[in-house]
Amino acid sequence: MDIPLIIFLVFALFIFLSSFFTVKQQSSIIIERFGKFLSVRNSGLQLKIPLIDRIAGRVNLKIQQLDVIIETKTKDNVFVKMKVSVQFKVIQEKVYDAFYKLEYPHDQITAYVFDVVRAEVPKLKLDDVFERKDDIAIAVKRELNEAMTTYGYDIINTLVTDIDPDIQVKNAMNRINAADREKTAAEFEGESTRIRIVAKAKAEAESKRLQGQGIADQRREIARGLVESVEVLNRVGINSQEASALIVVTQHYDTLQAIGADANSNLILLPNSPQAGSDMLNNMVASFTASNQMGELMKKNNKKVKPKTEEHQTGHQAPQPPENPEIEI
Repeated sequence: MDIPLIIFLVFALFIFLSSFFTVKQQSSIIIERFGKFLSVRNSGLQLKIPLIDRIAGRVNLKIQQLDVIIETKTKDNVFVKMKVSVQFKVIQEKVYDAFYKLEYPHDQITAYVFDVVRAEVPKLKLDDVFERKDDIAIAVKRELNEAMTTYGYDIINTLVTDIDPDIQVKNAMNRINAADREKTAAEFEGESTRIRIVAKAKAEAESKRLQGQGIADQRREIARGLVESVEVLNRVGINSQEASALIVVTQHYDTLQAIGADANSNLILLPNSPQAGSDMLNNMVASFTASNQMGELMKKNNKKVKPKTEEHQTGHQAPQPPENPEIEI
């Protein structure tokens, strides 16, 4: 076989194979003929005329993301860095516009993001920027859609993914937040202390009330016991005075026994003679007798004052009470 024939067959095979090409999924290829746009080829096996048609470029139809970092100033003169993520894709029906009308789509999108963010953020204070970041993202998306649709791009979504103020501003915000939380904690602690004090006061008041009630019940039972003791002694022929003396002496020695039972007691009972109980009883009896006589005398004086009052009403003179009445004790 001649060499020229072999060369011709190889060249013909190369020309034949170059007529076919494949397009990947989610992409498009621009075909030009002699430098002029011919067609847009989508995914699959495609055919072109060798040496006449050529592949001018490939267009990615997948969703792409562009992160734009912007530094701008808020209404209260705080500089912040914001990160805006733009998700976009080429509209399949407008591949021609995306390829021929816009050479650097990323730069175009970045310029629009800068323009919108620097127009919206200076209207807001720093706190409002954090609260209304979704509104900023919506404004960016609206502006980009109006501008990029003309060039065959569809803006899927825009997200404000980061807001980073100056480090000193962040430290000040953290201190404000910490102070506010400390204030709240102090208020809760004060309320807790107040509740504990009130509860303790109520408990003490209830304790005192129950203690007083217990003492009153104790004294009532002691008095009832003394009455029963006197009645028992009266039934065996001991009069009330002798019974009182016996009870006082018995309690006196019971007290001495209770004091002596405690080895560490420093209490001294004065007077502590054998006649102490009898003397105490005599003093009590004398006091009771004097009190009864004073009461009887006051009753008599009250009865004598009544006729004098009647004298002023009838004009008659009532008899005068004796002067300097003597009290026998």
